Amino acid sequence: MTKDTHLINEVLELNETEVLMIVQQRLQDGDDPLAIVEDCQEGMRRVGERYEQGQYFLSGLIMAGEIFREVMELAQPVIKKKVRGNESGRILLGTVQGDIHDIGKNIQTMLLSCYGFTVYDLGVDVPPDVFVTEAVKVNPDLVGLSGLLTSSYDTMRDTVTLFRRNPDHPVGQIPIIIGGGTINDQVCEYVGADYWIVNAMDGVRLCQRLLAVQSVE
Repeated sequence: MTKDTHLINEVLELNETEVLMIVQQRLQDGDDPLAIVEDCQEGMRRVGERYEQGQYFLSGLIMAGEIFREVMELAQPVIKKKVRGNESGRILLGTVQGDIHDIGKNIQTMLLSCYGFTVYDLGVDVPPDVFVTEAVKVNPDLVGLSGLLTSSYDTMRDTVTLFRRNPDHPVGQIPIIIGGGTINDQVCEYVGADYWIVNAMDGVRLCQRLLAVQSVE
């Protein structure tokens, strides 16, 4: 799939008006709304890189998040129309204790909701025992742990350990996904999670695949 470099660059430069104009035009032209979202996510990823390099400050991250929120408001009705009745499932999601970053988590929540998933968003700085307690209450199909800071890995590990403490209990068998810009195979292995993602659309596809497998079983 060819990426829209113009849209990606406008997101990167935080040009809100231009981004929304491009998105509106592409939607009117019948472009795939998911492709539009992925282009905007690529721009968001590059904004994050600039932040890490000290070229953008926190205000830049916040502005990028606001632009993406407005993009989703435009794309959401089209996405919902395309997938209506095709998805179902309950996802428990939150940013782990010690981390208050929520842009990535919020994007994931928006996209999952667009696809018809019921998302229980616990917010940020969520302790391990709260994840487990809420999982008992809502009986989710999947659990997502979000974290941007490397210090969040230990809390993710503690959370997974608490879930797996009683493997015979239904809560102990729920697949756990970790997500964040610095997550990789090594982090997933250290944490003890089942799956990992760094991209919200990949998160949607992973949830779709896992729920498809569960429905067959």
